[in-house]
Amino acid sequence: MAPINLVPQKREFFVIYNRAAANIVEIAEKLVELLDRFPDGASDLFRDVRDLEHEGDRLTHELVDLVNRTFVTPFDRDDMYRLAGALDDICDYVDEAAGKVVSYGVSEIREPAKAQAEVIRRAAGKLADAIGRLEGFKDSKREIIELRELEDEGDRIVHDAVSSLFADGADPMVVIRWKDIHEALEDAVDACDKGANVLEAILVKNR
Repeated sequence: MAPINLVPQKREFFVIYNRAAANIVEIAEKLVELLDRFPDGASDLFRDVRDLEHEGDRLTHELVDLVNRTFVTPFDRDDMYRLAGALDDICDYVDEAAGKVVSYGVSEIREPAKAQAEVIRRAAGKLADAIGRLEGFKDSKREIIELRELEDEGDRIVHDAVSSLFADGADPMVVIRWKDIHEALEDAVDACDKGANVLEAILVKNR
């Protein structure tokens, strides 16, 4: 006998979105911890990041499968795919940035990189708060505005960080490694902003 699902089907979508949102917060927190503690525990923390990236993939597949099996969805199914993909992208970019930190042979973490990781953590939190208001299409303008302010802050940090690499006359290989890491971290910030854009479009369509 098949197990009985006690969660109403339309609400099940929002449950999965909230689980995916909680996952992006957790992976961002692991990134902050990795950079703060580096190199102590780097391998274990990167393994945690990778596990959370896999969890993001699993939640995306679960949601896509549910959309494909549902005749009437809570909102436009293309938007549902886009939002799921945006959350998954955040995990992918955090995983990529963490992988570069661990594999590039850096000896210590630059302070701007730590600042970028903190922006990612805060942006993920704002996006998760906004996702939490998606059921019922509650207003999340404040969370989205604050997230965009964080994206601007991230842009300033990466610009200053890369500029200082060249101004300091560092070894060219050091410059190449760190420029790549800073840009990977910025990709994760941008992915949070993209998630906010998708969410905002959904809210506008369903007011």
